[in-house]
Amino acid sequence: MTDSNTTKSSASLVSEVIDNGQVSGQQFLVVGMCMFLNMLDGFDITAMAVVAGAVSQELQLTPDRLGLIFSFALAGMMMGAMFLAPVSDIIGRRKMIILSVALVGISILFTANASSLSEFMILRFISGAGAGAMLASQATLAAEYSPEKYRSLSVAATTAGYPMGAVLTSVVAGYIMPDYGWRGMFWFGGAVTLAMGFIAWIFIPESLKYLFERRPTGAIKRVNAILTKLKKPNIDAMPVVAQAETKSKTGIINNMLKLLAREHAIRTLTLWSAFFLCFGTLYFLMSWIPKLIEDSGYDVATGRRAFFLFNLGGVIGIFLMGILATRFKLTNLICGMLITSAIGMAVFAAAPNNLNLLLSIIFLIGILQQGGFTGLYSAAAKAYPTEIRSTGIGWAIGLGRFGAVVGPYVAGVFIAAGLDMSANFYIFAVPLVFGGLVAYRLHIR
Repeated sequence: MTDSNTTKSSASLVSEVIDNGQVSGQQFLVVGMCMFLNMLDGFDITAMAVVAGAVSQELQLTPDRLGLIFSFALAGMMMGAMFLAPVSDIIGRRKMIILSVALVGISILFTANASSLSEFMILRFISGAGAGAMLASQATLAAEYSPEKYRSLSVAATTAGYPMGAVLTSVVAGYIMPDYGWRGMFWFGGAVTLAMGFIAWIFIPESLKYLFERRPTGAIKRVNAILTKLKKPNIDAMPVVAQAETKSKTGIINNMLKLLAREHAIRTLTLWSAFFLCFGTLYFLMSWIPKLIEDSGYDVATGRRAFFLFNLGGVIGIFLMGILATRFKLTNLICGMLITSAIGMAVFAAAPNNLNLLLSIIFLIGILQQGGFTGLYSAAAKAYPTEIRSTGIGWAIGLGRFGAVVGPYVAGVFIAAGLDMSANFYIFAVPLVFGGLVAYRLHIR
């Protein structure tokens, strides 16, 4: 590392550690932990899609009221990403991740005992808030511990945890629900999430950039502990950080305002628009696929199978995006995959009622749609300087997630009004086309 008397930005200081030399086991551990915690998020949030039929039957919920439960969880994710995630720029990524895990785990356990629509909405909102804060903080931490060349791949791996968790939801439901019903799904998810919170407390390190900029008590000791794990030389004194960055203690509001400052405004508004459009369609699919398949005359197991294949395709698509992003321009890939997935949705809507054909198309839609969408996380991570990165990612995800709130509820209204699965697929293909075109305008490599 450079001489401690040399004034540099925190980003350049950390690049001397992260970008130079071989990738260490500690860096793999950080990305792996972030991915696994995001898997739990995916399980906890998407469990509602798999148990929707059983819950709606027990509580006698119409589709529009069921859509409210989906939307309240996603509204919580929006609030968490916008208002909790930025706190990690103040207290650190590590603390925010651990607190978020605890919030999700406890609220999921309480959801297992929910017996009314209002209880479901409140508890799903709380779970969503923790999940939204955790995702933004994890994406930031994974990006900061990754060399520039592999940053998109690392963010993609972290984000892939969400659909991997959704895949796990389908598998676990086949074992738990026959004996323990829908409540058993939430008991399982909450218990495992709290256990992983303890493991995260042991293994998740703090962001080096945060330690250089904020300099909390014992910062140099914590920095050297991290450097040791990274197999890098220790330092005798904290390096001098550029004055512009030491002013970053101005707080959350200032960081939010910076997003709309002249140098970031166009990029910020473009990101928000792309996220909004894509979130609406993604969470229509994530929320309603099992129920729509059941409503089309297939059994519950077939609905879970379609949900499994959509999310399995998502896992493949996310890693595919991460690999391709090391070779091709990121926003070109996002545009191409999103528009192609919209075409896939239209083909699905027009396809004959052949189960194997429909499941194959759902799988391909998952690859293209979730792969392209995940590229937006990587774009957000690259769009902002480190001092406002968590805030930038959090607000892009948060305001964009308003589309996720609107999408499932609007679909519920459409379904209650008599629109079938094909009509909904045609309607929700449209935002993907516009989302791809908007993302193209970001021009991020």
